[in-house]
Amino acid sequence: MVIWIILLTMTAAAVMAVLWPLSRHHGQNRQVDPNTQFYRSQLAEIERDQEKGALLPSEAEAAKAEAARRLLRANGQQDAGFVAVGEPALRRRRAASALALSVVPILAIAIYGAYGSPHFQGGAPIAIKQEAAKLDFAAAVGQIEAHLASNPEDGRGWEVLAPVYLRMGRVDDAVKAYGSAIRYLGPEAGRLANYGEAMVLAKDGVVSAEAQAAFEQAVALDKSSAKARFYLARAAEQDGQIEKAKSAYSDLLSTSPADAPWVPVVREQLSRLGAPQSDAAEAGAPRIGSDDIARMVSGLAARLEAQGGSAEEWARLMRSYAVLGQRDKAAAAAKQARQALAKDEAGLKTIEMMARELKLTDAEP
Repeated sequence: MVIWIILLTMTAAAVMAVLWPLSRHHGQNRQVDPNTQFYRSQLAEIERDQEKGALLPSEAEAAKAEAARRLLRANGQQDAGFVAVGEPALRRRRAASALALSVVPILAIAIYGAYGSPHFQGGAPIAIKQEAAKLDFAAAVGQIEAHLASNPEDGRGWEVLAPVYLRMGRVDDAVKAYGSAIRYLGPEAGRLANYGEAMVLAKDGVVSAEAQAAFEQAVALDKSSAKARFYLARAAEQDGQIEKAKSAYSDLLSTSPADAPWVPVVREQLSRLGAPQSDAAEAGAPRIGSDDIARMVSGLAARLEAQGGSAEEWARLMRSYAVLGQRDKAAAAAKQARQALAKDEAGLKTIEMMARELKLTDAEP
């Protein structure tokens, strides 16, 4: 509200500054007319001559009448000039007044809209503030990284930075940060579970042998670690141990609070594996699109079989089958990849590395 009062005051001052010079004719009109002043001088002189006896009364009256006629003629010419010249000037003054009264406020509003509008908060627009927040966040991360470069044994700093890396999409850096936190702070169930999860994310959902070892160590330290237990169940599923996976998922579900955030995912996994569940559990289990994922994997497989592809695409297909628990198809995909990439030495190394990571020992040549 204060800004509007200030703007109105400034606008009024600007308008008055423009209109004041235009109103000077008003003051001038109030001055004594020179013709009238001359007429009064003549009358006074005639009266003095009459008192001295230089003029008879009749002559004095005639002289006064003649002076009055000259005054009327002079005033008539002045009025005509005012009509001919003063009227256009008056119109110009009125036009200038209207212009000042309209353009000045409009200009003030336009300037305020560009530099002081309600979209601005505290003197800066929201978009700029958001961008500044991003820059501040990046600067804070840079400061932490600089600190850790000078103090690499600060385990707490690594543990704080690791989830930030995940938020930024720097998954590989998060894995390294969690590893450093464990190295300098020691193994702890939650820390190990986070470390293993970061490795799973880095492998597009595949529980590698290293990640599985981290989860097993976490459960050894805390048997109630839900995150570690979930990923161990997934590891069993990826290894083709379906019954073991079902049992692990069921145990986790039975010991979890009904409102735990991971419960819907566990129910979905059990449903996908064909484990029987109560109607209530089925009704509360959200669908996360496993059928859609399966269709996408099938589409990738069909394209690679028909047109071939890069080693990375074949490796992605192997990993996708493993995540879905279809180890036989993952092994078959590894065999097809070796045949398709027989002349690509680097590509074959990629396939063998993925086969070892997925523990597809039966798929090796």
